[in-house]
Amino acid sequence: MKADNHIHTPFCPHGSSDSFQEYIQRGIELGLEEMTFTEHAPLPETFIDPTPDKDSGMDPDALPAYFKELQAIKQQYWGKMNIRIGLEIDFIEGYEEETVRFLNENGPFLDDAILSVHFIRHEDQWHCIDFHEDTFHTIANKMGSVDAVYQKYFDTLEKSIVTDLGLYKPKRIGHITLAHKFQKKYPPAEAFDRRIYHILDLIRKHEYELDYNGAGAVKPLCREPYPPERFAKYALQLGIPLRYGSDAHQAKGLGQGFSSLIPGFSVIK
Repeated sequence: MKADNHIHTPFCPHGSSDSFQEYIQRGIELGLEEMTFTEHAPLPETFIDPTPDKDSGMDPDALPAYFKELQAIKQQYWGKMNIRIGLEIDFIEGYEEETVRFLNENGPFLDDAILSVHFIRHEDQWHCIDFHEDTFHTIANKMGSVDAVYQKYFDTLEKSIVTDLGLYKPKRIGHITLAHKFQKKYPPAEAFDRRIYHILDLIRKHEYELDYNGAGAVKPLCREPYPPERFAKYALQLGIPLRYGSDAHQAKGLGQGFSSLIPGFSVIK
């Protein structure tokens, strides 16, 4: 099935105001048969968003409207486009109990979900690693090196894979090389390939899927998908299902980065 499995929406506080219909029309133009909307879920109530505008997650009060609107859209496009209701859930170390409660409450409304790491903790201070290149540089200075940021990111990512988050834990692990987002400007000294292969082994062991994310390929300081080809090929060798996602935050972003994926990887036209 030709699908885009990682799409944001007008409910994204740091995205565009493009309507669901605009996203779906663009999907139809691309020949998609299935679209999964995976808006950033509300962050845990006691977690303080470290980004300047505090806009990393959806407003909790908007969640019922999000589900209601997507349920109506599923019916509207029945037989024309398979619309799936999803969320992108943040794994935040130390907030597992709140995350489980959220998933238990909202999991029954979901067709799909992604579990992603955006936030890392250093000396009791939280950082969003993909917010901006200058922010990334600040984090690296505080932690001592770019490599230290990568190491902490991968440590947290491993915890997200092995931690029990209950019955509704997402089955797909999001953009596992997000730490590469600013690599053209702030490259690590270490390649970290062995670490990433180990993470893929864990994903296989726990029988999860992999978010094969095209967004990194169009980021000027990354220029490769999350994950790049060598890791995607290894994932396929392990039998890990790869599910393409544009990670689009506006309608015109659907399908982004697809041409950078493994040659012959067929998900969209």
